Amino acid sequence: MKKVLVIGGGGREHAIVDALSRSNQVGKIYCAPGNAGISAQAECVAIKDTDVEGLLNFAMQNDIDLTVVGPEAALSVGVVDRFRSEGLKIFGHTQAATRIESSKEFAKVIMEKYGIPTASYRSFSDYGEALEYVKGRPFPAVLKYDGLAAGKGVVIAADEEEADRALKDMLVGESFGKGKVVVEDYLEGPEFSFMCFVDGHRVYPMPLSQDHKRAFDGDNGPNTGGMGAYTGLPFISDEEMDSALKNVLQKTADAMVEEGHPLSGVLYGGLMKTARGIKVIEFNSRFGDPETEVVLPLLDSDIYDIFEAVAEGRQAAPLKWSSDVTMGVVMASKGYPGSYEKGFGITVPSDATVYHMGTAMRDGKLVTAGGRVLMCVARAKNIQEAKESAYKLVGAISCDNLFFRSDIAHWAL
Repeated sequence: MKKVLVIGGGGREHAIVDALSRSNQVGKIYCAPGNAGISAQAECVAIKDTDVEGLLNFAMQNDIDLTVVGPEAALSVGVVDRFRSEGLKIFGHTQAATRIESSKEFAKVIMEKYGIPTASYRSFSDYGEALEYVKGRPFPAVLKYDGLAAGKGVVIAADEEEADRALKDMLVGESFGKGKVVVEDYLEGPEFSFMCFVDGHRVYPMPLSQDHKRAFDGDNGPNTGGMGAYTGLPFISDEEMDSALKNVLQKTADAMVEEGHPLSGVLYGGLMKTARGIKVIEFNSRFGDPETEVVLPLLDSDIYDIFEAVAEGRQAAPLKWSSDVTMGVVMASKGYPGSYEKGFGITVPSDATVYHMGTAMRDGKLVTAGGRVLMCVARAKNIQEAKESAYKLVGAISCDNLFFRSDIAHWAL
């Protein structure tokens, strides 16, 4: 039986651990650092996801057969390169390939060069020049920090005042570190997430999903890491999905091979259906969070097979997916994505699909330990039934300091 190490400690990693626990090839799962919910299915190891040498030593000492990387932070510090240099099997992109996410500018250059549909843009490292450019253009303005910002480095500025604040924050205040800002044309239409397993030129699509970035109902409030997601999108036809696969995901995989940085993990396309066709909003170099929590429960194939095939660079068997749909609602600490308090007790029903995003055990009790705390996931034949079940599950969780959106999947319903 295989021993697997999953790197990360959020809801995405809980969903990965959950999928691996359904494999009849996997005997032991470790998760570093993991969380309170993950500890029910894996042995949690107190190693930070960016501690490359610590992770490597653990994998070598424990004869790990395969390592699966969850977060972009681990990929961007070169954990895959380091593991491979020691001959260890690992699922995830190299540091160079991870630039498709870690640099917005790099991704834009690739898209422009290879004719992958996206909004036109300009990059700036000088605050004054950026502000002048934005002032001379129509609002709203899309401003993106050119680096990793935990899903919070994008501002859609409605006016000059908001743009000025965001540019100061990104370029003068350096809230995410020193970097550039990419200014993009504003696009309109429903957004959706298209994740694929990718190994060089080989691309294996997953079901489409839609995330809800804004904190409050009606898509209001500040941007978050995601407040919920669902699968079974009625506004994307099979033809449009095929077109996105061919003209966006496959083209990008081929481009990265051409550039000498082949992908070997998950490519996440954050796409938008505009009046002029499907365009790329962003790429991520790993599983989306919270999309993973609604997509992976639909996988009928053994996930260990696909992880191993990609890690070994060989053809995988065709993937089988359920025709059901899923919906997940995130329960977050009051105050998130701003400042919030931790340590509130939580009671969770034991027989339900609840992925832990930010929880810990204190004195034998489950408590809140992050901004996004839990994700309640339900599966059904249609989205209405999935929604009813998901919110019923939300109602069965007791905690004094959580809030959630009550309109997940409003685009579909």
